[in-house]
Amino acid sequence: MNLSRLQKFYYLKFLRIKGDPKSIAWGSFIGAFIGTLPVMPFHTIGIIAICMLTRNSTMAGLLASLAISNPFTYIPIYYVCMKIGNFLTPYEMSWAKIDALLNIIVSGHDFKESVEILSNLGSEIFIVMLTGGFVLALPTAVICYCFTLNIFIKIRERRRKRHVLASKRK
Repeated sequence: MNLSRLQKFYYLKFLRIKGDPKSIAWGSFIGAFIGTLPVMPFHTIGIIAICMLTRNSTMAGLLASLAISNPFTYIPIYYVCMKIGNFLTPYEMSWAKIDALLNIIVSGHDFKESVEILSNLGSEIFIVMLTGGFVLALPTAVICYCFTLNIFIKIRERRRKRHVLASKRK
């Protein structure tokens, strides 16, 4: 698999999303926010549900989440969430607990079994991880929103100028 080719494919797919720039930017905000949270089995479901409820770009949300939370980044994201959560909450979590949590998620259990196993690990893991996740996700999502809005405003402006020039030539 050619990684640079795959990266270019998703980049072009992102740039060709149709819709209002604000809707696309809010979709990417939702995708970046949920993609940064340490709730691996629920990313896609959450993004689709929230984007549909708020009538924002689901495709932008899914692509933003893929860019942020992928096999190369989810371990560092979980680690940073753990460190932030340990700092902000009275609980202490170790990397061994994170490793066990990740092994459960990627172990191939069906959805119901994964949720049952995760619920038996204790509430303090979830408090630490979700606290760290929310603190990390908010600035990440705001940056993603601003970046995406800026890109799509420029893209729409360029397309509008091309359209005006093409109509003047006729």
